[in-house]
Amino acid sequence: MTNILTLRERFLNTFARKRIDRIVFSPRLYYWYFGNKLYFRPKKDKKCQRRIPPQFLGRSQLKIYDYLEASPRYTLESLYIPLIWPRIKIKKGFYITVKRGPRPNETTTYYKTPLGIIRQVKSGGHRTEYFIKKIRDLKVMKYVLENTKFHFLYPLYKIAEKKLGDRGVPSTYFLHSPYMKLVIDYMGFSNTIISLRRYRSEMENFMKYMEEWDDKMFDVLEKSPLKIINFGENIDANLSPPPYFEKYLIPYYEKRVKQFHRAGKYCHIHMDGSLKDLLPYLDDLPFDGLEALTPRPQGDVTLEELQDAIGNKILLDGIPSVIFLPQYSLKYFREYAQKVLEMFSPRLILGISDEMPPNGDMRKIEVLSNLVKKFEPY
Repeated sequence: MTNILTLRERFLNTFARKRIDRIVFSPRLYYWYFGNKLYFRPKKDKKCQRRIPPQFLGRSQLKIYDYLEASPRYTLESLYIPLIWPRIKIKKGFYITVKRGPRPNETTTYYKTPLGIIRQVKSGGHRTEYFIKKIRDLKVMKYVLENTKFHFLYPLYKIAEKKLGDRGVPSTYFLHSPYMKLVIDYMGFSNTIISLRRYRSEMENFMKYMEEWDDKMFDVLEKSPLKIINFGENIDANLSPPPYFEKYLIPYYEKRVKQFHRAGKYCHIHMDGSLKDLLPYLDDLPFDGLEALTPRPQGDVTLEELQDAIGNKILLDGIPSVIFLPQYSLKYFREYAQKVLEMFSPRLILGISDEMPPNGDMRKIEVLSNLVKKFEPY
């Protein structure tokens, strides 16, 4: 008779390619939870009950995971406990100013340095203006990075580990790779590509500097107690098309994953966009697992194409978030989920590619939970 494993043991055994008694169910629920403001809604909220089953009201995220017999993925999202901190050191001549407005939910951040001023505007959490607009802004951002130190928050890790218990493995994602930092955080896609064409030397020198800065971050993470680490890259073939993926990303991943593997850690990467053009690369990527690969009807690839492309790698998630919406029937949803289980077991951490939408049907989450309980992974 097979011993009953804890969720933590199942999670680690999946990555270690050891036998498991049940597929790990690990849906990311924070976007749905905060989108519905469930952190303060009472159990008897009639308006909320019309769209959310009452068994989910009045519960913390952790209690919901317990009810579903599911495992939280990241401590920041489910426990609100950060594990890393890129701390910017303020000193004479270097100031950070944050202003709110004039539009609702809009913030403007200024970095005022001896080398100049750069600013970023965010609206509703999305960047509408990037820090680096001109090539001269690279030196200002380099100054900011020179005064930024990466910390692993050991005391908070201990708290997260205790709170999580046997529910799962404390984990986090960290800062983007140099190319993806430019595309997502600092410049935006268009400006990054145009600048790489017009000012290749300056841009590649800045990317080289960012990689040298990353050495310190990876040294800290390598020495940390983390066992599973996510490269939260948000890869999309439209933002990192094959020529750029080959030149700027694959060598970086090979170097960094090798470093983590030497330290006895497992790694996976977040790839949640269009993937058709990147399918030929997936099997050869150095990662143990691939997170959030988004199949049709949301993404641009089929489940069969993903299965062929990823080889022996672990798939994290697999169920596109759009089919949690009410317009997709429970029958369609159940058949889709069963197909994912059968195609990718036992190298599977079942979840949502990549988060539960605020207007998603939570009955489907229970359907997934029940399917996992009945499914034999071998």
